Amino acid sequence: MIDVDVAVIGGGVVGCAVARELAGRETDGRPVAVALVEARGDVGDVTSKANTAILHTGFDAAPGSLESTMVSRGYDLLSAYAGDTGIPVEATGAVLVAWTQEELSTLPALRDKAARNGYADAVPVTSAYDHVPALGPGALGGLLIPGESIICPWTTTLAYATDALARGARLLLNHRVTSADVGADATVLSTTGGDVRTRWVVNAAGLGSDRVDAMFGHRRFTVVPRRGELLVFDKLARASVPRIVLPVPSSKGKGVLVSPTIFGNVMLGPTSEDLADRHDTSTSAEGYAFLLAKGSVIMPGLMAEEVTASYAGLRAATEHADYVVDVDPAQRYVVLGGIRSTGLTASMALAERACDLIEGSGRRLDLRPDVPAPPRMPNLGEAFPRPYERVDLIEHDPDYGTIVCFCERVTRGEIRDALRSPIPPVDLDGLRRRTRAVMGRCQGFACGAEVDALLRGEGA
Repeated sequence: MIDVDVAVIGGGVVGCAVARELAGRETDGRPVAVALVEARGDVGDVTSKANTAILHTGFDAAPGSLESTMVSRGYDLLSAYAGDTGIPVEATGAVLVAWTQEELSTLPALRDKAARNGYADAVPVTSAYDHVPALGPGALGGLLIPGESIICPWTTTLAYATDALARGARLLLNHRVTSADVGADATVLSTTGGDVRTRWVVNAAGLGSDRVDAMFGHRRFTVVPRRGELLVFDKLARASVPRIVLPVPSSKGKGVLVSPTIFGNVMLGPTSEDLADRHDTSTSAEGYAFLLAKGSVIMPGLMAEEVTASYAGLRAATEHADYVVDVDPAQRYVVLGGIRSTGLTASMALAERACDLIEGSGRRLDLRPDVPAPPRMPNLGEAFPRPYERVDLIEHDPDYGTIVCFCERVTRGEIRDALRSPIPPVDLDGLRRRTRAVMGRCQGFACGAEVDALLRGEGA
């Protein structure tokens, strides 16, 4: 049986951030023993791998909500951490576009809302075309949000997990929690990989967070998986989308946007559809048609570009408008539930909040003076030098000049480094998230066999 101080359930972006934060604390004069317990074979393998990949300012959150507080704080924390670790971020800014008189009339209120959320940089614009010339006809005005940025969600989750391991946390993959036995001094989590005995439990299980909550006797919320389908356009479309193009928010969410990606593509989506199946990440003809119809209004020229990929992600929506964050001191249990599309931005702030809740329940968690420096992550961003462009790397190691995936310019050296990293990929999808291999125009048709051979150790 594994014995730790805190078990964090869920290896998504929030769970990995929590594990990292806890592993940087000490209790009773010793480092906190942390286990990151994940049901799947890799971190960031569910919701965290399929989202809109935007670092949000939180300008449109509900003022006074926990989400607003966490997004605002998380934006600052993650921006700084990205600089320390090399997580690629592009401060493209965003334009919220009004297409009707009703939407136009809401823009002053949205600017005031942003100010109440602590974001004072929103600027009304009479012509959205000055900022995104390729917009379709009929845009009546807009609100410029200069702080909105694009980020790599895959590298963020992996950086947190890698950092947590360097700080001494244990990563327990393929450990699906099946029950929790809460005792007087410790809780025993039964998992598919063996039992874990822990003093405290933090529930960051995303789509399964309500089920874990029920293991502790609570019925505070129900997760209704909300599917969001997205289309990815070829890199040739990138020049026409210099900023994120946002719709005026509605009661159903942030709506369909057009956004550049950190990888040099353009993304259109997401849809918003509540499902019963927590594993249904399939795409649909209806979703495809819906997005093309929306895209033809927002940016007609984009519809002439080639769609190179489509995918769907599931958000952990609940019946509550806000995050569900609470502590049960008697059970030594913290829940971080209902963390939806803003969870990437809020992740580090939620990690701080989890530690605060544990401390507020009588468990002292001091900052460790001896934490190692954060890891330096490989760059997957197209706006920054990639290994194939760096003469200094290639002179030192020719593998960085040997391209394997030509669509994405991924080199043999990058694939090798990923396979030798502290948290190596276990399958092709994991390798793709670490290197961009096979995610380009041909979707692995030209390089798939060689990449697969390298993954299996046959091409080294």
